[in-house]
Amino acid sequence: MWNDSSGRTLGVENGDFGQLVWLGLLALVIGAGLIGPGRRLGHMARGLGAWALVALALVAFYQYRYELQDVASRVTAGLIPGSPLALGTEDGRATVTLDKGGNGHFEARVLINGRSIDAVVDTGATSTVLTADDAIAAGFNPAALTYTVPVSTANGNTKAAAVRTDEISIGGIVRRNMTVLVAPPGTLWQSLLGMNFIGSLSGFEVRGDRMVLRD
Repeated sequence: MWNDSSGRTLGVENGDFGQLVWLGLLALVIGAGLIGPGRRLGHMARGLGAWALVALALVAFYQYRYELQDVASRVTAGLIPGSPLALGTEDGRATVTLDKGGNGHFEARVLINGRSIDAVVDTGATSTVLTADDAIAAGFNPAALTYTVPVSTANGNTKAAAVRTDEISIGGIVRRNMTVLVAPPGTLWQSLLGMNFIGSLSGFEVRGDRMVLRD
């Protein structure tokens, strides 16, 4: 603190010098525990070995953090349909990999206004469409909406209501202030993730039973 304006302490950059100080204090604490009164050489060796194992475990965890994240994503995708199979980045952009569901469609667990919603990825749908129940979960009141937007569903033609979301996200891919449609109660049984979201991506591709989304 006293020497901050000069930027260096004893010829060492202040940031590096500060790290040396706290690392030295940590070494003193560990050393005091290892070389305490009545400590034998065998106890000291076991103590040093234990600390070495802890350090190696932390380094290994850090080096393989992305692989461990991928394993966790695969387990979650197997337990919860629609969960992202893998999360990552390509060229600094977020990517999400989805697994094909048992019904033959790609499903995604989408966060809309912070609420988790299961949706089918539908590249034939112009817009993302929410069921009435999912709209309620996302904070909208279907009974108070005006249904004026013509849409075509598996049950025929109907009209939906347009609403604006605060945020839609899948993994690290986030879109804000995006308009989605809400289907009238009883006309849609599964929410659809449509091209207004898919089209905002830099790209997507299907590799067998997996779909890769790129921000």
